[in-house]
Amino acid sequence: MGLMNLTAVELGKKIKAKEVTVKEAVEAAIVQIEKHEDTLNCYVTVDKEGALKKAEEIQKLIDDGILTGPLAGVPVAIKDNMCTKDMLTTCSSKILSNFVPTYTAEAVVNLEKAGAVILGKTNMDEFAMGSTTETSAYGETKNPWNTAHVPGGSSGGSCAAVAAEECSYALGSDTGGSIRQPSSFCGVTGIKPTYGTVSRYGLIAYGSSLDQIGPVAKDVTDCATILEAISSYDPKDSTSVKREDYDFTSALVDDVKGLKIGIPKAYFGEGLDADVKKVILDAAKVLEEKGAIVEEFDLGLVDYAIPAYYVIAAAEASSNLSRFDGVKYGYRTKDYEGLHNMYKKTRSEGFGAEVKRRIMLGSFVLSSGYYDAYYLKALRTKALIKKEFDKAFEKYDVILGPAAPTTAPKLGESLSDPIKMYLGDIYTISVNLAGLPGITVPAGEDNKGLPIGLQLIGDCFKEKNIIRAAYSFEQTRNYKRPGMIED
Repeated sequence: MGLMNLTAVELGKKIKAKEVTVKEAVEAAIVQIEKHEDTLNCYVTVDKEGALKKAEEIQKLIDDGILTGPLAGVPVAIKDNMCTKDMLTTCSSKILSNFVPTYTAEAVVNLEKAGAVILGKTNMDEFAMGSTTETSAYGETKNPWNTAHVPGGSSGGSCAAVAAEECSYALGSDTGGSIRQPSSFCGVTGIKPTYGTVSRYGLIAYGSSLDQIGPVAKDVTDCATILEAISSYDPKDSTSVKREDYDFTSALVDDVKGLKIGIPKAYFGEGLDADVKKVILDAAKVLEEKGAIVEEFDLGLVDYAIPAYYVIAAAEASSNLSRFDGVKYGYRTKDYEGLHNMYKKTRSEGFGAEVKRRIMLGSFVLSSGYYDAYYLKALRTKALIKKEFDKAFEKYDVILGPAAPTTAPKLGESLSDPIKMYLGDIYTISVNLAGLPGITVPAGEDNKGLPIGLQLIGDCFKEKNIIRAAYSFEQTRNYKRPGMIED
C-alpha cells in the first residue's frame, strides 16, 4: 500500500511514529500529481520546491517535539480562492492570473500551525461560480472515476485531487453546495460547517453571507480532525462566531441509537435519479437498522430555495467583484482610452461568461427599480427557509437526503443550459441560506459506476450530530478508490 492510499490521519500517525518522513509523504504526493495531472487538471499551481523545503522544516519541528498534532507533516491542497502569501491565487480567473497575495487566509494559517505542508492550489469554477469546474480559465478538471464526466463544483479540483490521491486532503469552500456536491460526484467526504465556524478572512468572497470554508478528505475521521484544526474565532472576520466547543473528533462514535433522522418528502420527488433515490433510501435503512429513528416529514419552501439563493448570491457577487477593475491588482487590458474604457475592457476580457452572467443578474436585482421586488423578497424568503429548518430541528437531530439529484454529468452537458445547472443545487443551497452544517459521505454507485453521496444536515453548531451519523454509516462501507488510480 502506497503512502497516498492512507487517510490523512493514518499518514500523520506513521510520520509521528517515525515510520515515514515528511519528505517521503510529500514526494509520494508529487509522484501522484505528475502521474495524473495531465489527464485530470486538478491543480492551477503546484509548488513542488516550496513543499519539499517546507517538509524539511516541519520534520525538524516534529523531531523536536514542537509539532505533535495529527496532521503534522501531512500534504494538503488548497482551493485557489484562499489567499496564500507569496503563492499565486487566481480564483481560476484570467482577471487574477498574476495575483500573488501578501498574506495568508486564516483557515490556511491554522493548518500551517498544525504542521500541514501545502502542495499547491486547486482548480475551481471561476470565482466559485458553477457546479462543474468547467468555468475555470485554466481548463476543466475531470472526474477521476470517469474522465468523460465532471467532478462537480465549484470545489471540483479539491475533491478530484483527494479522490485521485494527489493530496492527503484538501480545503474547499461552500457557497451553495460547492464542497458537498463535488464530494458526492468524486466519492469522497466533505463537510460544510455552520456559518461563522471557520474564518472567512483571506477567502476571496463570492457570496459573503453564504461562503464557508470546509475540509475534503477520504473519510469522516479525517474531516472531523481537519475541521478541528481550521476552526477558530477570528476578530479579523466580522462574521466569525466564538464557539465554546471545537472538539469535533469526540463525535466519532459508531452509535446512532435513538438519533432522530428526518427525511424530507420533497427531496424524493420529481427530478431525482432512480439510482440515487435507491442508494439514499438504502443508506437510511442502514442507519435505522443501527438504531436510529427514521421518518419522513414535510419540509416547506423547498421550491423557493433556488430563486432566493441565486438572487442573494448574485447580488453579493456583483458587489464583491466590483473591486476587480484593473487598478490595484490583477489583469489590466493593454489598449484603452481613459479610465472608464479601461474598467470596461479589463472586466470584459478578465471575467468569463458565467461570472458576467451573475454580475449582471446581481446588478439588476440591486438596481433602484427592482431592489424591493427581488433582493428584499429573497432575503425574506431566506428567513422563512431558516424558520422551516428550525421547526424541523425541534423534532429531528439530523436531516437526511441526497447531495445532488444525479451523479456526475458528462463534460459539456451543463454549460449549455445554465438553468439546468442551477437546478442541480436543489438539495444543497438551503443549508447555506440557513447557515447550517452539512456533510456528504460516499453511499454507493449508479449503474455506470459513478459515486453517489449521502448528505446529512444538522442544526446550527450541531456538527457532532452529523459527524456521528456519518461515521456510523461509514463503518458499514469500505472506502472505494477510482479505477484509474488502483495501482
